[in-house]
Amino acid sequence: MSVPEQIADDELHMRKEGIGMKGSIRVSAKTLDDAITEALIQLGVTSDKLEYEVIEKGSAGFLGIGMKQAVIEAWAKEEKEPEPEKKDIKEKEESSVEESKDTVKKEQVHPEKEKKDKRSRSSSEKKPGSGKEKSVREEKDYSETIKESPELAKVEEQTITYVEQFVHDTLKAMNMAVEVTSSIDEDGALCVEMKGEQMGILIGKRGQTLDALQYLANRVANKHQDGYVRVKLDTENYRARREETLKHLAKNIAHKVKRNRRPVVLEPMNPYERRIIHSALQSDPYVTTHSEGEEPYRKVVVTLKK
Repeated sequence: MSVPEQIADDELHMRKEGIGMKGSIRVSAKTLDDAITEALIQLGVTSDKLEYEVIEKGSAGFLGIGMKQAVIEAWAKEEKEPEPEKKDIKEKEESSVEESKDTVKKEQVHPEKEKKDKRSRSSSEKKPGSGKEKSVREEKDYSETIKESPELAKVEEQTITYVEQFVHDTLKAMNMAVEVTSSIDEDGALCVEMKGEQMGILIGKRGQTLDALQYLANRVANKHQDGYVRVKLDTENYRARREETLKHLAKNIAHKVKRNRRPVVLEPMNPYERRIIHSALQSDPYVTTHSEGEEPYRKVVVTLKK
């Protein structure tokens, strides 16, 4: 017997014995539906997991004569474990990679955050000190006026001439006959003394007119020579008298601050007059001074030391 004939003979034998080629069973029943139902019962599967092949459709015959049963060969579907889709695997891999990246990123960022926190804590710790330093700067604001003046240049003869001519011409325009004399003081500044009648008009309220004329005279002097030249204008010994008045005022204000324990704000003063107040109270152990505001309304404030 040849090999093909042997295979066909084995298949026929298995069908006769009710054993299918695929581990199936052969079921016969009156109708095809009954055969399928019987196969489901024997295999213990549901209809969606049943596969079958119709061997005989069967027939009812005539009055039961010639009836043939329906025959099917049935087997259960092989359940294969669904292979995970490549897309799902890829998504899981990407998600795991992202999670690992986030973890690494957090670990990297955390030290930086700690550094920032340390810097913020250190800066916050320094803030009280900075405020204290600010108050110290304010308390020592007198340095704006008592600090060393810039080195003065030697006053040249032509500078003296220009300044005297400027003062003479200005006062002549004011219909004031004034005698002008100049000298160099011990600090090297050019001092211009003016003598005449009605000098009170030239001084003005709290020396404002005299200060304005002195400012212009300084501009003229420094325009005509190199280096810095300081010009001081005075009349009827006003500068000395004003200095004594301010020193007396400073002591009275200091006494008031000590008594009331409240700061006192003085009237606006020019830098020269503020210098006098700061210097007068510099050695007082109970009060301190600083300046507030902008020119020309800058004022000296006297406060009780803490």
